[in-house]
Amino acid sequence: MYHLRLKGDHYEMGVKRGKIFNHSRITFPLQLDDFQLEHGKQSEEILRKFFPEVCEEIKGVSDTIRADYLHFASWMLCMGCCMYNLENNFPVEIRGCTAFAYSKNGKLIYGRNNDLPPYLRDGCKSEIYAPKNGNRFNITTSSFINGEEGLNEHGLAVAMTFVMTDLKKIRAGFNSCFIVRYLLEKADNTEQAVLLLCNLPIASNCNILLADKSGSMVVVECTPTIKKIREAEIFHGDRIVCTVNSFISDEMKPYDDANGNDYDSYKRYKVVMDSFSSGKIKDGYIEATKQLLKGNYGFMCQYDNEPDFETVWSSIFDLENLAIYRAEGDPRKKKFVSDNRLHNLKYK
Repeated sequence: MYHLRLKGDHYEMGVKRGKIFNHSRITFPLQLDDFQLEHGKQSEEILRKFFPEVCEEIKGVSDTIRADYLHFASWMLCMGCCMYNLENNFPVEIRGCTAFAYSKNGKLIYGRNNDLPPYLRDGCKSEIYAPKNGNRFNITTSSFINGEEGLNEHGLAVAMTFVMTDLKKIRAGFNSCFIVRYLLEKADNTEQAVLLLCNLPIASNCNILLADKSGSMVVVECTPTIKKIREAEIFHGDRIVCTVNSFISDEMKPYDDANGNDYDSYKRYKVVMDSFSSGKIKDGYIEATKQLLKGNYGFMCQYDNEPDFETVWSSIFDLENLAIYRAEGDPRKKKFVSDNRLHNLKYK
């Protein structure tokens, strides 16, 4: 996993990343069909309206690697949206992931397993951003500029999980990974993040988990036409939210187009929720969260019968202390290592 630090003007941050790509001789499979190009063009207009700074960052990259900006931005906006459900697409996208947050005895903890094809593992990144006129944050990503999860300097955690969407239902808008980036940079707490999210045009189905150090936590179940706020559940006085690769709210289930092809999504959800309802999560919150992510309380990362799918990283955030622990690979095999960069940036 790469560990990059970026700060300052957005365009210059993009230039810095582009120089790294050039130095490493990294190229990109910008193979988009007419549908994807049109989706990308319309979505870029929306991204520029709400988040012009990130468009400048993308342009910094595309200028530096000498790629057409609109084509490059379109490719990024198709990720996790319409890069998986068109015939003969490359690369083929499949995504799992389990994310949860809980409040227990004044501790606010977030955990995640990020499940992807193993060819994406070596390119994953944990990055520290200190953008001009924006929140400082850590973002973890299998891509770049956008991401699957993160924690910002105000103790706000934001995470996405992928939900399958029928091609005919996709609309121009933010994909889930750009939602994560936008909210990390713009929001200070869960309430503010919900307000920002509810105003965003959404491209395809996804879940967005939001949790802050005050204990406020929700999952927003999103489609291009409707958003549903799912509140935390309470067990033994503790509060917990969890999101996987399906919609949990009964009214949102008809929008899920996976038809059960979601890597045991509901089984993972039930393991997380049962771990709290049964009282397995007691003292030693970080250690108990590690055990949950490792699959010691039930199926979470045991994709041994899936040759092209695995947990590529696991994360734990202590929201109040801005402490991050990460296993860079299958958590059954890799140790969780502390990442203090965000804490040190905030409290230096």
